[in-house]
Amino acid sequence: MLSSYSSNVVLAKARAMYGRRLTKQNYTDMLACRSVNEIASYLKTRTAYSNILSGINDAEIHRGRLETLLRQKIFEDSAALCRYEISVGERFSQYLQQRAETEQIMHSVMHLMAGSPEEYLFTMPAYLNRHTRIDLPALGRIKNYEDLLNALSHTHYYKILQRFRPIQGQPIDYYGIENALYQDLYALCYRIIKEHTHGETRQQLTQLFHVYMDLENYDSIIRLKFNYHAGPDFIRSSLFPFGTLKERHIAALLEAETPEEARKALASTSIGKRILKADTSEELLSMQIEYGECRKKIRFSTHPSVVMLSYIFLMQIELHDITNIIEGVRYQVPSDDISNLLTIIHFP
Repeated sequence: MLSSYSSNVVLAKARAMYGRRLTKQNYTDMLACRSVNEIASYLKTRTAYSNILSGINDAEIHRGRLETLLRQKIFEDSAALCRYEISVGERFSQYLQQRAETEQIMHSVMHLMAGSPEEYLFTMPAYLNRHTRIDLPALGRIKNYEDLLNALSHTHYYKILQRFRPIQGQPIDYYGIENALYQDLYALCYRIIKEHTHGETRQQLTQLFHVYMDLENYDSIIRLKFNYHAGPDFIRSSLFPFGTLKERHIAALLEAETPEEARKALASTSIGKRILKADTSEELLSMQIEYGECRKKIRFSTHPSVVMLSYIFLMQIELHDITNIIEGVRYQVPSDDISNLLTIIHFP
């Protein structure tokens, strides 16, 4: 009885929270803003972000501070939803925490590579200190890679980053670190699904993550092959060992001479059929498909953990779109060009 009641609460709460998402008109309005301050004021007065932004001075707020507050809202809303889901909600709270920690480690590495590691302190999300085992201020005090390892020595991230300790005179392997950290994150998700779910719930969650992983790997191949002209060995080493793409599918993608040929190479696969149906640019392709999958699940699935995870993914896409607008307006990019980078406003 309690389980049934909890399930109904999660389903209702997740859908109600999703109902407060930004609309296409909200995106259109933000694209018309002329400054980050105008965007902050709009989000504060016209959207569900009003509570988290209520104490700010939108005439003076810094872009980094605004983005941190938006991340805080989505993190806390998602974490609150996880607490209602009594079967695996606590487990997916671990996913939220580890994803946030991974993002912070990569921010710190990026600042270290730029020669200004202390800059991390200006974007450090103070709210995360209540949830993380990482000493976030220590990430802003590092001077070199050894300092980074020491700051993470009490966490499981130490063993991961230790593998990438740079040889003297060699640059930090940013992409190798990023790939290893996210591979560890996604492995956690698959363990949660395998060990703590069953039946149709497990099937739907696995399918959701398979789609996500297939799209991530497809994106990596297209970007590395056609944008950076990377070799096949490097591309293979950059792929996640999850999803449904087989070796023959990867080989076909690597042999394709154009992105169009790559799309057609996957025509016989589940993800390939979704890709071929999508009438959008390569830049928006993955998020459009992911958005469609999650929106369908949040509306029609009867499994609380599936609806909960779909909500989390959808809000991450919303945050991605808002951040693109903030960055675009900040650098005075034409609104049409910013719009071309957005997922939700172009969804059918």
